[in-house]
Amino acid sequence: MPVIIALKHFHFRSTQLLRLTGHIAPSFNSQMGKYMRHIMLLTLGLLLAAPAANAADMLEWLNSSTTSSKHAKTPADTAVLLTLENKQSEMYPMPSPNGKYLLTISQLGKQSWVSRRFSENGDPANRVSNDERALDSIGWKNDDQVYYLSDRAGGLGLWEKISDGEGMQRRMQALHGTITQPIVLADESIIAVRLKPLNYKKAKKKAAKRDSFNNWQYEGFSSEIVRFNKDGSEQVLSDGINPSLSPDGKSIVFSLQAGRSIHLFRINTDGSDLIQITDARSVDVQPSWSADGKRILFTSNRAKADLKYQSKSQWDIWSIGSDGRALTQITFDAARDGAARMGENGHIYFHSDRAVSNQMSKQHQVKATKSHDFHIWTINWKTPTQQ
Repeated sequence: MPVIIALKHFHFRSTQLLRLTGHIAPSFNSQMGKYMRHIMLLTLGLLLAAPAANAADMLEWLNSSTTSSKHAKTPADTAVLLTLENKQSEMYPMPSPNGKYLLTISQLGKQSWVSRRFSENGDPANRVSNDERALDSIGWKNDDQVYYLSDRAGGLGLWEKISDGEGMQRRMQALHGTITQPIVLADESIIAVRLKPLNYKKAKKKAAKRDSFNNWQYEGFSSEIVRFNKDGSEQVLSDGINPSLSPDGKSIVFSLQAGRSIHLFRINTDGSDLIQITDARSVDVQPSWSADGKRILFTSNRAKADLKYQSKSQWDIWSIGSDGRALTQITFDAARDGAARMGENGHIYFHSDRAVSNQMSKQHQVKATKSHDFHIWTINWKTPTQQ
């Protein structure tokens, strides 16, 4: 039966080609007709001598040869493009507590700023800040207010403002040292990463060459996670990077390097009960919590790890229970997926430099996009208990 189907299909395609040649010179058309008849007879012999499986392969080849090669490849997962602006990139999505908005780090040329977007469709609502220090320190204090680091008053401090970008700004606490990735606790104490230079001149020289995808390594620096209390006292909780506060506010999850690998750890906000969550020859970074606090999302190269040259790794979004069980891969694309956060609606938001098809550009009404730009994607993922 596959042989008959393939013959009918081939006859249909060859007839189309012969009809097209009717617009060419008669002598050429006559010669082309002879060639096509010879090809049909040769194909008939091949198909009759071939098993059914090969006939089916021939049919598949005939179909593929007449299909446009410009169609987008089949996605490796169910992620959907959320943000796409003309010649612009968007990274590090942070859903608001009520799930209505996203904070993103946006870049156009040499300009960077923090923008607030609608989580439903990714459309921009307003610019929140273009303070350079805010780019690696912005976070939600509540549904309406954000906090960020700034040197605006002549010294480093953590500031707060309304997320619509207007109105006054208040300094919550003065800080000192090289601070990044702050978290505000319910009592307005601060947990943040403090960078300590191993070699000041080398660290200063390399600072401008950072890869925006990599916020877990600062060449020439070591990092520690510190709690800054409101009374001015401070407590070193652990070495590490990328802290994320649990929904109940009682613990943080963070990444800690061990040799060339980086693992996930959990610790209470008072510095007690340090627990290791992951343990593999991989880089597990950028952890965040599910809305119910039962699972941890993180960026990892464990599907295709290259510990010596991390740029050669495949970076995907993974999930693991807060107890270190039920490890699950969420995204599977060959592009770099990272910085996943879960909203109240259960959707996961992350940035990726996946290829953007022409159809996606038309849907977002964008004419020009740069290859390998980062944009925000979303995936409606069901936890292992929901599946």
